[in-house]
Amino acid sequence: MEKTVNALGRRKSAVARVYVAAGTGKITINGRELNDYFKEDSLRYIVNQPFEVTGTIGQFDVKANLDGGGIKGQAEALRLAISRALSDADREAYRSALKTAGFLTRDAREVERKKPGQPGARRRFQFSKR
Repeated sequence: MEKTVNALGRRKSAVARVYVAAGTGKITINGRELNDYFKEDSLRYIVNQPFEVTGTIGQFDVKANLDGGGIKGQAEALRLAISRALSDADREAYRSALKTAGFLTRDAREVERKKPGQPGARRRFQFSKR
């Protein structure tokens, strides 16, 4: 891979824009280190999954801009964006492994909006017969 590949990933209301280039495995998110941005091991694991599946740990540098959503949604949006970037970088080598793992599929589940006249999306106020 000679040049930088950019990609977009979304999950719930989180958006991740990534720039992946050949390098030493450095991941920078909003100007911060991966370990500094995602404190939990499980979230760091989610972010690194595309590299584990393709066997490219330590071969690419990632610069990411994360916006919106919660911390878990951001991690999953970043996973999708990295997967898409790797797929664009070398289709023959990585695409099948990423697709099999399910990392190229956008999780379409979103929060249902709250409806008027009730406390939540589906929840109703208690019914009183009298």
